[in-house]
Amino acid sequence: MTRNKFLSFVAICLFTLLGCDSKQVLDTYKTLPNQWHKDSVVKINFKAPDSVNPYNLFVNVRNNHEYPFNNLFLIVKMNFPNGKIVADTLEYKMAKPDGTLLGTGFSDIKENKLWYKENVIFNESGTYQVSIQQAMRQNGEENGLVNLKGVTDVGFRIEYPEIPQ
Repeated sequence: MTRNKFLSFVAICLFTLLGCDSKQVLDTYKTLPNQWHKDSVVKINFKAPDSVNPYNLFVNVRNNHEYPFNNLFLIVKMNFPNGKIVADTLEYKMAKPDGTLLGTGFSDIKENKLWYKENVIFNESGTYQVSIQQAMRQNGEENGLVNLKGVTDVGFRIEYPEIPQ
């Protein structure tokens, strides 16, 4: 095997091994324009994986150096197939006190996997919808921030929970 073929083979093996995500059931993103408007709701529809097993749910957020806050407030709603809606107002830490963004990534875009719900059993068959809306405001301001800078993508993830060893 030539050196180039060997290096290509090793690269493909590493990509395959590192790219595997055995816990993932669903992982999807919606790209936002330059700013996240307060009335722009990210909606993600999905079918229940099954009605027996528990799953962990996450909100995924990609942000860049233009993100001006150290936290993020979101309103997340889960619409069930039978019409029931569960709404949560959630707060997540997005930066260290010195302003260094949290999350993973080597570039100026950081990816944050934020806990939403744990051990959820989808006991209704049909289509579910998750709606995600930013609910940021400046300190001391009553009205919410109209446009939030620095958030590039918002997503939703369903995972199998950790299996105890």
